[in-house]
Amino acid sequence: MRIIFLGPNGAGKGTQAAIVAKNFGIHHISTGELLRQERKDKTDRGQKAQSYIDKGSLVPDSIVLDIVKEQLTKKEATPGWILDGFPRNVAQVGALDKLLRDLNQASCDCVINFDVPDSVLVQRLRKRAIKENRTDDTPEVIRRRIQIFQEETAPLINLYSEWLLLETINGFMSKEAVTSAIKEVLLEVKKSTKS
Repeated sequence: MRIIFLGPNGAGKGTQAAIVAKNFGIHHISTGELLRQERKDKTDRGQKAQSYIDKGSLVPDSIVLDIVKEQLTKKEATPGWILDGFPRNVAQVGALDKLLRDLNQASCDCVINFDVPDSVLVQRLRKRAIKENRTDDTPEVIRRRIQIFQEETAPLINLYSEWLLLETINGFMSKEAVTSAIKEVLLEVKKSTKS
């Protein structure tokens, strides 16, 4: 199974992706986590990405695509994958489709959009900044990320909807309720891909 999670920072994509990856035995590819690791390891990619992340801007497509390609070719990705935090704009959708064709992999089976009010996102991200000591989650950066999501990523909701791949989930429910809603969607997708 190949899944894409869409939603702004703080919508719960990472938490739910980890649960889904474990339950369905697929590879969780979190571009945010991978970029943070690259920064920690002081790799070339990590250092290039740093200045964009600090401003709350999107990291250039070439850097993110490089990371995604590396992950999609790993053995763990063979049974399936879940992309968390990618694609984030229309150009990345096209780049992902091309990458999957180049790798002889099928495109995604389902796109799950996490719908969460902005006020809740701000609350969650502020809590996360304190809890995880994340210096890149300042109030200004949080507001900037929400704005970028609305401008760059929200159009993907319409695009994937037109392609009949989109399922929207209320990400404002309890963690367990969100997990349950996702599981329901994915079991339906699994059934329809087998038939």
